[in-house]
Amino acid sequence: MQFVDPENYEKQLDAKKSQFNEQFATFNLPELEVFASPKQHYRMRSEFRVWHDGDDLYYIMFDQATKQKIRVDQFPPASQLINDVMQQLIDLLKVNKTLRFKLFQIDFISTLSGQIVVSLLYHKQLDEQWVEEANKLKATLSTQFDINFIGRAKKQKFLLDKDYVIESLQVDGQTLIYQQVENSFTQPNAAVSINMLEWAIDCTRDSQGDLLELYCGNGNFSIALAKNFDKVLATEIAKPSVHSAQYNIAENNIDNLTIIRMSAEEFTQAINKERTFNRLEGINLDDYQCNTIFVDPPRSGLDDETVKMVQTYDNIMYISCNPDTLQANMQVFNETHEVKRFALFDQFPYTHHTEAGVFLVRR
Repeated sequence: MQFVDPENYEKQLDAKKSQFNEQFATFNLPELEVFASPKQHYRMRSEFRVWHDGDDLYYIMFDQATKQKIRVDQFPPASQLINDVMQQLIDLLKVNKTLRFKLFQIDFISTLSGQIVVSLLYHKQLDEQWVEEANKLKATLSTQFDINFIGRAKKQKFLLDKDYVIESLQVDGQTLIYQQVENSFTQPNAAVSINMLEWAIDCTRDSQGDLLELYCGNGNFSIALAKNFDKVLATEIAKPSVHSAQYNIAENNIDNLTIIRMSAEEFTQAINKERTFNRLEGINLDDYQCNTIFVDPPRSGLDDETVKMVQTYDNIMYISCNPDTLQANMQVFNETHEVKRFALFDQFPYTHHTEAGVFLVRR
């Protein structure tokens, strides 16, 4: 199975550009800014099932159309680091009865900074013998790689040191540090993620007042954008992401960013003074003069009440992973705001998935 075709990359990107321009043609848009992906080795995360075939052991993926299993010895979309680790790892697992028994999946999360975490998933309970053998495995691979392991089984999680990597990105002349935790959301395409951060910084470079960000994750955007605003208030509902965001704030020496654990819907209720929340104790929302809002919602887009709340801000920055819900939300925003910047980020080459960026200003 041909996962990537670098010689065909520009053609598939042109098709995405055409689709974007056609889908959003009803809006009065500026010229589409397009940010291409590396043609291969662009994914920092990968997941593979493991197939046991007698004495052999190898990675597989499933063809989405035919559901047939496909052997994977190398995976060009994944980072070079994942490719370097995956074959050495499978060869070591193949000859270790304790580590290979009932192993059914292997997940990787890697970084541009050279760190990698590998999760081994099992249909069995893990014991001290597994831990002993896994530590030997780590010691062997640590001679070449900055690597950590996680063992997972039903209601079990064993850490061989850490369940996260520390990414270091060069963004707009700065080095930004991000803790990225296994099983928590991070941008999968690091090179395009840098493009997205720098685009957002450029859009808001001359901003006045404060910034509100909904769905901030591990603080990816809010940390990069903090230098453009007096203060930043950000919300995130997932506890691991909030924990990582606090770590990242400290590591990047950001002193004007506050993150609260709330959903966008809850924050809408709080800002409209419909409900009070203990989580806002010590935070006076009236102290913030937020005239810019940043949203990076899930594929379902923004709910109707949040759309109305977002519409009250002078400047709206919207990162979207779903053009259909973005289009629906923009139809409402178009009543009060005009689009100043419009971008396509090719986070997922060779697939139909696209990522968009829109910067709107009140008419």
